[in-house]
This record gives sequence, C-alpha cells and structure tokens, in this order.
Amino acid sequence: MATEATFTVPFDQFPLGTVFEQLPNVTVELERIIPAQDVVIPYLWVRGTKVDDIESAFTAHPGVNDIRLVDSVEDEYLLRVEWALDYEDVLTVLAETEVPLIEATGTDKKWTFEVRGDEQSDIAALQRRCRELDIPITLTELHALTPVETATEAALTDTQQEALILAYERGYFESPREVTLGDLGEELGISQQAVGSRLRGGIKHVLGSTLSAFTVDS
Repeated sequence: MATEATFTVPFDQFPLGTVFEQLPNVTVELERIIPAQDVVIPYLWVRGTKVDDIESAFTAHPGVNDIRLVDSVEDEYLLRVEWALDYEDVLTVLAETEVPLIEATGTDKKWTFEVRGDEQSDIAALQRRCRELDIPITLTELHALTPVETATEAALTDTQQEALILAYERGYFESPREVTLGDLGEELGISQQAVGSRLRGGIKHVLGSTLSAFTVDS
C-alpha cells in the first residue's frame, strides 16, 4: 500500500544548510526534484530576508556546483541549484531509491522531508540506505494512504468545488499568487467576497474529510 513518511535531518547535514550560518531567520523550501542520471534541484524558495546578493549567502559546499537567482518578489527569492553528481546525501538517496519527494523545508534547526513510497518497504529501503551512508535521518511520521476522494467530494457543494478547481487551475494557491480573488470573481460572475467565502468553505470541508481519514488510519 502507498505510504507517506516525514523525516528530519539536522540543518547542517544538508548542503543548502550553509545559508543559515549567514541568515538564521530564513526558511528554505525545495520546489521539486527531478531524479535522473544526475541529481538536480531545479528550484528552491528562500523566504524571510532582504538581501541584495542572496547567492552569496550560500557558502561553498562540495555538494553544490552552482546556485543562481532566477527571480525575486519582496522577501522571497527563487533560485536554481545544480547538484554535484558524486556527493552522497538525502537527495541522492531519494534518486537512488526512486522514492518521490513531496515537500522539503529547511530552517536553522532542521530540514523536514515529506516523501511517498509505493510500498512501506520503499520507505524502509530509504532509511536503510541513509544508515549505510551515515546520514542522520529521524522518522517522525508514517502512515498508509487511504482513499478520501469520495468523502471529500460529498462534503463539497457544486459552487465550492467549481471555485476550488478554478482557483487551483489559475494559480491562486501558488506563491506568489498568479490571480486575485477579484480575477476569479470576474470569471465566475460573482463578487470577490463570494469567491473568498466559497474557497474558505471548500477548504474547510476538504481539510475536515482528509484529517478525519488520517485519524481513522492511525
């Protein structure tokens, strides 16, 4: 059965953790990873600082070949990272074991990774490989996925579902947002206050159905 897991790594045990030595209050979020012959993190967000030369905050590390700024919005910086092919860390283990990364966030305390395996044995293989490489990961959460689609759909009204789908497709939940409530309202033919109400109600129902399913699973 498909299994999701959350594990942590000390901030200084991950190459991108060098940024916290100069900017201890920032948060770093990996956008996504493309496992291939070479291991690359296409993009990451750095949030919570105003630095003219954000690239210089990432001091030299053997695990990173290059970091360059792609875009910036106020105190958020989007960067592209090229990973060293021969450096063994959590990312190379994820690529090697083919366990998909859902999300990874770093602070000056720790890195938190959320992953998903087709089977629980995939997560076990990930842990085993990290132990072999002396990578100090700590598993904090593990649960099997359960079907929640039917319960979620039943909880939503037609208008809530319509608003949520449109908001998702138009990039309302992206960071930074790609549309406003006013934009969505114009497309739906309603006020932005009505759009906000439908989204809040829909999100509440989705979270309620999802969290209830996880509680039953645990």
